[in-house]
Amino acid sequence: MNAESQGAQSSLQLVDVIDLKWLFANEGVFLHVERLQHDPGYARELIAQAAASPSPQLRAAAARLAGQIEAGDATEA
Repeated sequence: MNAESQGAQSSLQLVDVIDLKWLFANEGVFLHVERLQHDPGYARELIAQAAASPSPQLRAAAARLAGQIEAGDATEA
């Protein structure tokens, strides 16, 4: 993978994280971006919370991030 595609992939993840952050803010939930990116337990907890939300947008954003987390787990194994 070259540096350009790595940068694009990182940007996509950040966009998804920020999307989740603002969708959670609409429900009164504070999301710590750096912690979400570096603490898998925190990330999974938030993904589960979002998956239970009545907001279809929040559930969709959580599903996108869950897929990225799972893909990251598979590449680290």
